[in-house]
Amino acid sequence: MLFERHPLPMWVYDEETLRFLAVNEAAIDKYGYSRDEFLARTTDEIRPPEEVERVHAYHAAVRGTDGATTGLTGPWRHIRKDGTVIEVENNWSVLPFNGRPGILCVINDLTARKRFEQTSREQVRLLDLASDAIIVCDLSGAINFWNQGAERLYGWKAEEALGLQMVELLIADLAKLSETEEGVRVQGEWNGELRHKTKEGRMVIVNSRWTLVHDDYGEAKSVLVINTDLTERKQLETQFLRTQRLESIGTLASGIAHDLNNILSPILMSATVLRRSSMAPDAEKLLNIIESSAERGAGIVKQVLTFARGVEGERVLLQPKHLIGEMGKILAQTFPRNIDLQTQFPPDLWTVMGDATQLHQVLMNLCVNARDAMTPKGGTLTLGAENIDVDQHFAKMNPGARLGPHVVLRVGDTGSGMSAETLDKIFDPFFTTKEVGKGTGLGLATVMGIVKSHGGFINVLSEQGAGTTFKIYLPSPGSSESSPAVNGGKPIQQGNGELVLVVDDEAPIREALVQTLQDYGYRAYTAEDGSDALALFFQRRDEIKVVLTDLAMGHMDGLSLVRSIRKLDSRVGIIVSSGHLLPEQAVVFEGLGVKTFLDKPYSASKLMKALQNVLNPAAPVAKG
Repeated sequence: MLFERHPLPMWVYDEETLRFLAVNEAAIDKYGYSRDEFLARTTDEIRPPEEVERVHAYHAAVRGTDGATTGLTGPWRHIRKDGTVIEVENNWSVLPFNGRPGILCVINDLTARKRFEQTSREQVRLLDLASDAIIVCDLSGAINFWNQGAERLYGWKAEEALGLQMVELLIADLAKLSETEEGVRVQGEWNGELRHKTKEGRMVIVNSRWTLVHDDYGEAKSVLVINTDLTERKQLETQFLRTQRLESIGTLASGIAHDLNNILSPILMSATVLRRSSMAPDAEKLLNIIESSAERGAGIVKQVLTFARGVEGERVLLQPKHLIGEMGKILAQTFPRNIDLQTQFPPDLWTVMGDATQLHQVLMNLCVNARDAMTPKGGTLTLGAENIDVDQHFAKMNPGARLGPHVVLRVGDTGSGMSAETLDKIFDPFFTTKEVGKGTGLGLATVMGIVKSHGGFINVLSEQGAGTTFKIYLPSPGSSESSPAVNGGKPIQQGNGELVLVVDDEAPIREALVQTLQDYGYRAYTAEDGSDALALFFQRRDEIKVVLTDLAMGHMDGLSLVRSIRKLDSRVGIIVSSGHLLPEQAVVFEGLGVKTFLDKPYSASKLMKALQNVLNPAAPVAKG
């Protein structure tokens, strides 16, 4: 009864002939043969041919050495009647049967278990291929599973992490842990951002999803944790938000700078005219103060515009090591003796296309800040440069970066360094850590504007108490040979009574221009907008030699005026003045034959040079 009703397949076969002597119902059901078909066969006939020899060798070895009477063997492969191959494990015992030597076998089908094990291995491999860190903990927090994604993210190998408490190994924000555990306990799951620490002590931000896992009886048995690394994305989001903030501030700054230019222009020109007339010594002193203050204000406005729109000057092929050499000489003569200046650059440093004056301003601003950070104790100031190829990965981490060769200008100090909060604001205009009256907060904003206008970007590394390093990345053609910069220009000359039409909607500017032009030997007519100027030009076009016009005016702006004048006279000289001339606007004006531009505010000397450029047809395009 036990034999027939046993749930596992069982049979008895003759040890010598290998013929089946008896089979139970479970064997008949499992293999598909009838009882008679079984009894007409040998055990070799239910095995794949290639496995028969191995089975015989096993039996000979067992019976020939220790004379074993029982054993557990496998896995073996058997063939069912329908041709299906199954994998089995065999428990056997020597059992005399009806007076003949027999072997009793109990067959355990391993097919389902093997399939489950294979599926489990495949699932583990899939989990290892996942980019996310997948962790399984028991209810006490001990780690039971740790995939390769977790190894890549945290640096701990599986054999190091298994059995350890996750809270001790990873969690950096313990205050958040109680909220996480409460969510899992009450809701069965939790999803949110956590700060974790890696094996090296580096902090990472992850999107963590916790799920409570139950057994077949509905009892909680473990917690599945899936962590997605958000660190890089968070850094990019921060950079993007900072860029948006700078752009919005830049737009506001441009509008303010335009109005300030109109206020400063007549002050500068009037000061120049007054100086040419006789006056008391005290008046001369006051005039110097007025002119100096106006020029300082004009400089601040230009810094604002440089930050806001990236003012572009003349771009030539430059060798940065010459800039570094010149800067080194200046700093050596002016900086305190307790600051050790070091310069470092390779002999084959590549060239860049840039404005030497603006790049000089970038280095000077950074060096002055470095000096202030090391005052009064002193330290080491490093000026350096190197060649670098920006690849896809590097560009991805630095929004706005271009692929290809770059020259990196480096200004480093061993000063006080900056906190993370300060570092986040240093490029904001008017933000300064200096005492009231000792800083405008425009130095680094100007640096950012100049670098962006050159197609470059900036990286800053700083730590409180450990100094600061600025790295300026500028696109390079990848060559170390530079062309000499051309420095041309003509001396300032007096006018010969030429008639200049002055067009500006600001009355103080018109009055200052008329006085300045008359003082330098010119005559002047004025108009407050484009429509008045066009009517006046139509009446006096045979006399007017130069039209000096503002860009932004009511009724008819400067561009419309120039177009209309060109229809009446294609040869008259035209100067366009603006505090906010965009590159695309300059291109349009140049297409209309305008070769000279004045950036507001400008001095009388710049105005005179512009007039000479216009009155002399051979003069090059001038932007001042």
